Amino acid sequence: MSTGAAVAGPDGALRCPWGLSTDDYVAYHDEEWGRPVHGDDALFERLSLEAFQSGLSWITILRRRPGFRAAFAGFRIEKVAAFTGADRERLLADPGIIRNRAKIDATLANARVLADWAEGDLDELIWSHAPDPAARPAPQTLADVPAVTPESTALSKALKKRGLRFVGPTTAYALMQACGLVDDHLAACVARGAR
Repeated sequence: MSTGAAVAGPDGALRCPWGLSTDDYVAYHDEEWGRPVHGDDALFERLSLEAFQSGLSWITILRRRPGFRAAFAGFRIEKVAAFTGADRERLLADPGIIRNRAKIDATLANARVLADWAEGDLDELIWSHAPDPAARPAPQTLADVPAVTPESTALSKALKKRGLRFVGPTTAYALMQACGLVDDHLAACVARGAR
């Protein structure tokens, strides 16, 4: 039975336990998760993928990420905002992505909203909700990692107030973890503090 503590990988380095379950996860855990992400298009991609992940395993999304990027024009906000009804139908029939009507519609609607924002606004809004790292002790086990925080609740409210959809507090916190607003790598994890 797992204690949720850091686990030694094949190379002997300690990692968050979830980061060792597949080769895909090892690479994502070591090279991406928790590293700062900036730029409106890059954050739109992460926000969209976190919304698609809702109710599913992240590995499902991670393995389909190339398909998502191809289907959604590299998540370039301006291009996705210009998608037509024919594009929507194409997405609903695309086996390379998750064909969830509500999530597809939310992604298209979010792109249309974001296309009206000034460049850098999404980046600034998201990063303005990053908590003070000094006020957050490093988690010792997975049980110490929250699913929702006051900051993610505030970020969710701010995004919704600006017209974005599928951005609940749990999705907002997953975004914060993935994009480096918080460092939830366990204290003993080799990737902790790798920014």
